[in-house]
Amino acid sequence: MTAQRLPITPQTKVSDLLREYPELQEVLITIAPAFKKLHNPVLLRTVARVTSLSQAARVGGVPVADLVRQLRQAVGQPSIPEDSEAKTTTDLPATAPAWFAPEKIVTTFDARRMIESGEQPIGYVLTDLDRLQPGQIYELVTPFEPAPLMDKAISRGFSVWTRKVSATEQRTSFLRT
Repeated sequence: MTAQRLPITPQTKVSDLLREYPELQEVLITIAPAFKKLHNPVLLRTVARVTSLSQAARVGGVPVADLVRQLRQAVGQPSIPEDSEAKTTTDLPATAPAWFAPEKIVTTFDARRMIESGEQPIGYVLTDLDRLQPGQIYELVTPFEPAPLMDKAISRGFSVWTRKVSATEQRTSFLRT
């Protein structure tokens, strides 16, 4: 019967995973404490809908191959070859990159209230990013790493750097190149 259920891959959206396998919520939290935020129903309705396991692995600080393997094992799915598992699409520096300078920040948007109220800031932020001039930086403040938005911006040619300021504040900088 497992074959008829949702196959767990790096591209599986977190909301789809938990809708099909609600028992995996606690497994995710055990794998990475950062996933405790999945207890928040607003987060499940918003961010989890657009976040893949590959992106979640980055947020949780775990290798995507390990995350997928453990989830598949928990529901009885066979392992998939490691070379077929997509890696996270972002390879971001841990320290400030050479392009980052606070004086280049032209806009700072704090999306925490928007996210807490159940709204997704992705459309709003992408519109703002489209308005940036080369060399300008847009700073986004969120309660967690906005991995889907970061991946989208990178695919549009932006340079991205993110850093955790506190348990409730993540600052992500987007540079128009």
